[in-house]
Amino acid sequence: MRTLILSFLLAVSLFSAGQQKLQPGLDPREYADLLSITFHGSSIPDSLERQKVKDPYQLEFLSPEMGLLNQWSLYRREDNVGVINIRGTVNKAISWMANFYAPMIPATGSLQLNDSTVFNYQLADNPAAAVHAGWTIALGHLAPGIIEHIRQLYHEKGTREFYVFGHSQGGAIAYLLRSYLYYEQKKGTIPGDISFKTYCSAAPKPGNLYYAYDYDYITRGGWALTVVNASDWVPESPFSIQTIRDFNPVNPLINVKPMLKKQKFLVRTAGGIIYDKLERKTRKAQRKFEKYLGHTLFKTGIRKALPQLKEPVYVHVNNYMRAGTPVVLLPDEGYRQLFPDDKNKAFIHHMFAPYYYLLKKIYGLK
Repeated sequence: MRTLILSFLLAVSLFSAGQQKLQPGLDPREYADLLSITFHGSSIPDSLERQKVKDPYQLEFLSPEMGLLNQWSLYRREDNVGVINIRGTVNKAISWMANFYAPMIPATGSLQLNDSTVFNYQLADNPAAAVHAGWTIALGHLAPGIIEHIRQLYHEKGTREFYVFGHSQGGAIAYLLRSYLYYEQKKGTIPGDISFKTYCSAAPKPGNLYYAYDYDYITRGGWALTVVNASDWVPESPFSIQTIRDFNPVNPLINVKPMLKKQKFLVRTAGGIIYDKLERKTRKAQRKFEKYLGHTLFKTGIRKALPQLKEPVYVHVNNYMRAGTPVVLLPDEGYRQLFPDDKNKAFIHHMFAPYYYLLKKIYGLK
C-alpha cells in the first residue's frame, strides 16, 4: 500500500511539474510583478512590504553594461519560470543615442559589432521587413549572453518557460529579442520546447509594417502583449513616414502614373503634377531622416561609443509601426488629477507610478 501511495504522489508531482504555468493573454498581476522588477528589482513595489514578504522572484544573473549602455537581468520565479528583463534608457548620452539612431536596417542580416564579432540575426521571414538600427545593435550585444543563460537554466534547472520583459527602450529591444528567439528555436540553437511570453511595456515602435506583421504572426494567440498608457508619448516614437515603397506591390497607388496615362489630357496633367508633389515630399522627408538620424548620428556619436562598429547598410524606409497585442491603459479624470500634463515633466506618464496606478484602477488589483 505504501509503495502504491508513493507511486501515486510521484506521478502527481511529475504531472504538476509538466503543466504549463504561463497562459496567453493579459494577466494584470503578472504584468504588475514584472513592471515592479524593472523599476525596483523586486516584484513587490512597496518597500515596507518587501521587508516582510519573501519575493517569489529571485535574481539569478545581472549582465554587465555593454553595447550602447545596454543591460539585462535574469530572474527565476519559485515555480521555475524564468524572467529575461531588458533595461530601458539610462540618463547618459550613449544610452539616448541608441534611441535616436533610428534608420532602418533589414530584419535579417548581420552586424559587424567589432573587429572580431559579427552578429548574424533573423528577426522576420519577409525580406521587406525592417527594424530600428540602434536597438538591433543593442540586441547584438545582449543576445549571445541571453541565449547562453537560457540554455544553462534549461539544462541545469529544467526551466522551460520564460517571460521576456522590457519597459521603454527595454520594451523595444524585447520585441526584437522575442523575434530573435523564435528564429533561433527554428534553427535549433535553443530547445524547441521552451515557451516564451512577452510583455513590451511603454515601448516605442520597433520596425516597419512587415516586421510588425511577422511579429504578430509568430506570437499569435496572445503570447506577446504591448502595454501602453494612452497619455505616454514614448510609444508614439519614432517618427513614421510612409512612401509608396512601403506598399504591397499590388497596391493601386503604386500604379497611379500608368493609370493616369490612360486619362484625358487635363486629368492626366493635373493628376500627374499633384501625385508627383505628394509622393516627392514623403520621399524627401524619408531621406532627411535617414541622413541625420542615420549617417550623421553614426559618425558623430555611435562611432565614438563603438569605434569598431561598421556602419550598417540602411533600408530606405521609415514606416514605423506598433506590434504586439495591445493592452491600452486609458486615463480617466482621477488619473489626470494625479498626473496632470506638464511640459516640464516629459516622463510624467511614462514611469512606474502612472502605469501601476492605471493597472490597479482598471483591473482592480490590490
